[in-house]
Amino acid sequence: MPSISPQDLVVTPDQLCIGLFVHIDLPWFSHPFSFNSFKIRSADQLKTLRGLGVTHFRYDPERSDVQPRGMGQAAKPAPVTPPPESPVENPATSAALACKRDRIARLAQRKRQVVEVEKAFVKAAGVMRNISKNLFSRPKECLEEANELVNQMVTAFLDQPEAALHVMGEHTGGEETYFHGLNVSILSMMLAKEMGFTRPQSQNLGVGALLHDMGLADIPERIARSRHELSTPERNLRELHCEYGVRLGKQIGLPDAVLRIVAQHHELADGSGYPKRLKGEQIDPLARIVALVNYYDNLCNPIDLAKAMTPHEALSLMFAQRRTKFDARALQVMIRSLGVYPPGSVVRLSNDALALVSSVNPVRPLRPWVTVFDPSIPRDEAIMLDLEQEPDINIAKALRPIHLPPEVYEYLSPRKRVTYYFDSDSRPGHTP
Repeated sequence: MPSISPQDLVVTPDQLCIGLFVHIDLPWFSHPFSFNSFKIRSADQLKTLRGLGVTHFRYDPERSDVQPRGMGQAAKPAPVTPPPESPVENPATSAALACKRDRIARLAQRKRQVVEVEKAFVKAAGVMRNISKNLFSRPKECLEEANELVNQMVTAFLDQPEAALHVMGEHTGGEETYFHGLNVSILSMMLAKEMGFTRPQSQNLGVGALLHDMGLADIPERIARSRHELSTPERNLRELHCEYGVRLGKQIGLPDAVLRIVAQHHELADGSGYPKRLKGEQIDPLARIVALVNYYDNLCNPIDLAKAMTPHEALSLMFAQRRTKFDARALQVMIRSLGVYPPGSVVRLSNDALALVSSVNPVRPLRPWVTVFDPSIPRDEAIMLDLEQEPDINIAKALRPIHLPPEVYEYLSPRKRVTYYFDSDSRPGHTP
C-alpha cells in the first residue's frame, strides 16, 4: 500500500475532485472502498467519499493529477486529532457499506478455506516424506500412498472445475515441506484437466510426476544436489538418474506408462534433452507434460536458490526464448492456466499497492486473488482481494522479492521456494 506522509495536506469533502490521491482515516472495514489510499477516478467515488460523514481527508499532492477544488487558499497540514472510529452512515453510503460487509464476510470465508488448504498441504508433505524415505524398503505401502494422493488430485482437478491452485505461505510447515515431485504432480494435474486427459491417463501422469526423480537415489548426493556447476563427467553421471529410475521402477512394479515418464522427463521437443535426445512426437504425451512442468519448477526452485527465478520470470523465459523445447499446446495451456502472474509472484497493482498473488482464478486467470501490503492492517489480518471483483484494479508489473523494502518482504512473506497446493471439495478433511 502506498504510504502517506504525516506532512500530507488536508482538504474538506467539497474540495475533493477526480484525480486527487486521498487517504481515508477510517478503519478499512468501516468504509466501502477496497483501499484506504487511492486516486479518485469517478463521480461515484466522489459521491461516496462525501457521504462518509468525515470532516476532512488527507491528500498526497505528489500522487495527485490535479489540485483540490477551490485551492486558491493555502492547503492546511493534516490535523493530528484522532480519526472517528466509523463513518456516519447515510443513504449515499449505506448500500456501498453493505456490499463491503458482504465482501468482508467472503474474505473471512476465503481465509478459512486457505487454512484448510494449508492443513491438507502439510498432510500431503508428510506423505511425500514417507514415500521418499521408504519407497524401496516398503514399496507396496508407499505406492498405495502415492496412488491415493494422486487420486485426490485427479478427483479435484478433473471432476470439480472450481478447483484452484494456491501458493503456500512461508509459515506453512517451513521450507522442509517443499517437495519437487509434489509440485510437479499438482501442476501436471492442472494441465491434465485442461488438456482433456482421461482418469487413467491422469492417474499415471500424477504418479509419474511424483516419482520422476526416483533414480537420483542412486546418484551420489554431492552430484545429485550440487549447488555448483557440474563438470562434464559429473553431469553425465547425474543424467543417468533417468535410466536408474526406470530400473528401480521395474523392481517395485511401476506400470509401463509411469516408467515412460521416469525415462523421458528430461527429453525436450527440439531434441536438446536427455538421455536419448528424442524429439516432438517421439516423446510420450504424458512425459511431455512432466518435462514442461519439471523445467518450470526447476527454474523457480533450483538447488541453488540464488539462481531462482520468480514464477513470472520463469514463464516469460520459457515462452519468449525456449518455447521450441516444449509441447506447444501444453505450454499455451500452462500459461493460460497459471496466468501471466502465477501464484507466488510479487506484483505492483495499478493503484501502486504491492501484493502477492496467492491463488489462481480458474475461470479468469488474469484476475487472481492477491494478498495486499497495508502497514495499517496487522499481517495476520491482511487484505485478500479477488481481482475479478475489482474491475478498476489490475496487475501492473511483477517485482523480484529481493527488491522489496524489508517491511514489505516481512509482511508478504514470499517463500524462498514456490510451493503449490490445490483447493477443492475433494481435499481430505474439507468441510463443505
